[in-house]
Amino acid sequence: MTDRPEMTRIDTAEHEEVWRIADAAAGLTGFIAVHSTLLGPAAGGLRMRRYADEAEALEDALRLSRGMTFKNAAAGLPLGGGKAVILGDPAAKTEAQLRAFGRAIDALGGRYHTAEDMGMSPDDMAVIRTETAHVAGLPDGAFASGDPSPVTARGIFQSIRTVARHRFGSPDLTGRRVALQGLGHVGWDLAKRLKAAGADLTVADMDPARAAQAAASFGADVAAPDAILGVEADILAPCAIGGILNAETIPALRVAAVCGGANNQLATAEDGAALHRRGILYAPDYVVNAGGIVNVATEILRIADRRAFVAEKLATLDATLDAILSEAARRVAGPETVADGIVAERMRRPRAA
Repeated sequence: MTDRPEMTRIDTAEHEEVWRIADAAAGLTGFIAVHSTLLGPAAGGLRMRRYADEAEALEDALRLSRGMTFKNAAAGLPLGGGKAVILGDPAAKTEAQLRAFGRAIDALGGRYHTAEDMGMSPDDMAVIRTETAHVAGLPDGAFASGDPSPVTARGIFQSIRTVARHRFGSPDLTGRRVALQGLGHVGWDLAKRLKAAGADLTVADMDPARAAQAAASFGADVAAPDAILGVEADILAPCAIGGILNAETIPALRVAAVCGGANNQLATAEDGAALHRRGILYAPDYVVNAGGIVNVATEILRIADRRAFVAEKLATLDATLDAILSEAARRVAGPETVADGIVAERMRRPRAA
């Protein structure tokens, strides 16, 4: 039997447990952050990125795991929030790294379930599955849910239509300009849906070839990655990394609304208020992008009729977003404050019971 990697516990004030994972032989360094198991076992994807250092990777895991608690609660799932990250180039990942990380997940005894995220694929989840049962997003099997990206994109698309109805009076996207940041699995699928709905696209991606392909496939205009947040458009759809809405970028925005798939889009709580002061309608990201975890949840919860469960939860999420935006308009407040209140109430219910 292969030994599990070195696991060092890190104490934090907000999270239930955080672990640094290291295996020198496998070339592995990463983190697992369990934010909350109040509603159920923590669930959230495994991300692999070229982080600047361990501090940046740990901060990402902490923020993302907290976001998963909010996301799962908003979606009405009996799951808590967790996240895992691996430092490194996803194009150079190895089976040894994935298997070692799988052993670390298994050591938590089911308190954390992982799945695909940035830099990972269903095939990678299959490798991790050889070391632990606490993994979803598998390519095959009795309850396999596969790549969650199309379901995530489907939820974002319906949210954009809801935002358009609140901001412009109609969900019709014909002739609406959407500035789309990030053309990964989610962003690309979203671009296809937006184009089919008649939207005009301006896109940006760190891979110039990917952006050029989008221009050819969707008739999209292309902006430089560092310029997309200043593009004039009706709606900005961030689908890359988090923290992009901040004190520097918000004053430069030239859009009427923000609705996209990136996690933790607001760099700080104050940035939601800054968007509200500018009259920019913000759709809380953890409501908009919850389609992926809904899809993964069918595997974790062993749901037999995955399609019906996903359709029901996506409809509920859309109704939740509609209610959030309506209540925010009534209060003349930022939608993120309303959404946070809904999550706080759902988190209080188990304590009351």
